[in-house]
Amino acid sequence: MKNLLAAARGEAPSDLVIKGGRIANVLSLEYEEADIAVKDGIIVGIGEGYNGIEEVDADGNVLMPGMIDGHLHIESTMLAPATFAGAVVPLGTTTIMPDPHEIANTCGLPGIEFMWRESLRTPLDAYFAAPSCVPASPFETPYQEIETLKMMECYDRGWCTHMGEMMNFPGVIAGDEEIWGKITTARGLVKTAHLPNVTGRDLCTYLISGCNGDHESNFADEAREKLRRGIWVMIREGATEHNLEDVAQILLEDEARYARCMAVSDDLTASHILFNGHMDHKVRLLIDMGIRPLIAAALVTINPAQYFRLWDRGAIAPGMLADIVMVPSLEECRAMKVWKRGVLVADDGNPLFKAFAPMTIDLPQTSAANIRLTPDSLKVRAEEGAKIRVIEALPGKVLTNELTLDPLVVDGHVESDRERDILKMVVVEKNQGTGRIAIGFVKGFGLKKGAIASSVAHDAHNYIAVAADDRSMLTALQYLIDNHGGLVTTQGEEVSASLPLPIGGLMSNLDAPSLSKALLRMIKSAEDLGTEIRQPFMALSFLSLSVIPELKLTDKGYVDLAKGGIQTLFVRE
Repeated sequence: MKNLLAAARGEAPSDLVIKGGRIANVLSLEYEEADIAVKDGIIVGIGEGYNGIEEVDADGNVLMPGMIDGHLHIESTMLAPATFAGAVVPLGTTTIMPDPHEIANTCGLPGIEFMWRESLRTPLDAYFAAPSCVPASPFETPYQEIETLKMMECYDRGWCTHMGEMMNFPGVIAGDEEIWGKITTARGLVKTAHLPNVTGRDLCTYLISGCNGDHESNFADEAREKLRRGIWVMIREGATEHNLEDVAQILLEDEARYARCMAVSDDLTASHILFNGHMDHKVRLLIDMGIRPLIAAALVTINPAQYFRLWDRGAIAPGMLADIVMVPSLEECRAMKVWKRGVLVADDGNPLFKAFAPMTIDLPQTSAANIRLTPDSLKVRAEEGAKIRVIEALPGKVLTNELTLDPLVVDGHVESDRERDILKMVVVEKNQGTGRIAIGFVKGFGLKKGAIASSVAHDAHNYIAVAADDRSMLTALQYLIDNHGGLVTTQGEEVSASLPLPIGGLMSNLDAPSLSKALLRMIKSAEDLGTEIRQPFMALSFLSLSVIPELKLTDKGYVDLAKGGIQTLFVRE
């Protein structure tokens, strides 16, 4: 401490002084022309006259705080924690608040520990949430349930610092004892929420829990009501969930509302990060919308820091960590240099640290490889005079619609109807190795032939496939079973393209550029089958997420929580 004080008083040299820059002050919402002095990773002075062992000329560029992502799932990028850090730190992200409930579903507590340990290998600070909903609902099948005592273990072992998104909003509202046990265990900690389309008395009732940071607003009216009721609005902009333009309208109406808002990612792909960016991309989008640049910067720095009680970061001020990003301007927001605790960790978009994924992973393996499917496994016998429920996938949304349509019946069985884009969808339970199969139908994927399949199927991550014909479906699912997961496209008995995901069936050993190329190859292969969805594999993954209204398909069948749970395939009017 004496070293810090001496450097702050100017009586001893600082380790680093950044001179000649314009500080983006997210505390006072103004620019300052001042030098920044750093000692032992801490900002000790702002002003003139500081001397440093190392001095850097910012040459009139803007210096902003390191950016913070307040809600994301690393697993959704299919990058391991180390390679994820290698992709986002050069973009100016220095802190993340990941919820590891994806790998918790497939690997249990060992998966959470793996994510935490791997994150320690990088300069990126990762503060993990204890997954509060594994399974996400009673209608999904994980590797093991993360119940109250397991959540306590996550806190006690230091793996997790706050409670992950409480997705079981019906359980919270109804007073479910197990759900409220988890909430009570997190007393005194930050507790995050998950409230798609929850309004009125249900919203008020849910908020008794203290879960008050929500990323599920899809429209301005929804976000406005949540803000009024005390929620911190997490403005989401992911690879497929493009909510920023709609939700940020509340800031254009009254910019003072920014004080309880932040921008977050939720789910991204490696390709999205490489081609668009991370938190820097959100800053640019907000400014392009008309949001004041300094407010846009606050939404990815001081605001998430304040919500998550990270009092040592989020601004450039004495006593704060020296997490600093140099950009030409907030409007351009392109990281030229990134300092983490006063150490230069990225320069001109390149990481200055090693970011290798583990080549061997000691994680639980399921017995799903013992499952063998047959053509009869995929048959659906028609019910005379009945219609079928069909999930309608909506572009750019995790929300879906429920349709009731006439089925295509061939030889007494319901088949994919390529002409009307009503395709068979199958989920195979794999986390516990039961091989349980659920069959439904989806509209919006547009496949004219073949199948696409994945072991990434939120949140339980069982095997999921959509196909134009059963033969292609069978080939795709059997590939996933034989290879413990991955992404695959098929035509008939042939595998067209595939991507292994050896880490929990969710993540790759590849670095971001290599993975991005592989993903683009997979997307191109899916497009060759007829789909026009921009991110078909990510869109497919959300069709099994039971906690998002409306109709979804899990290994237990059709589910609609708003209607009470399990729904039948056939409907009689």
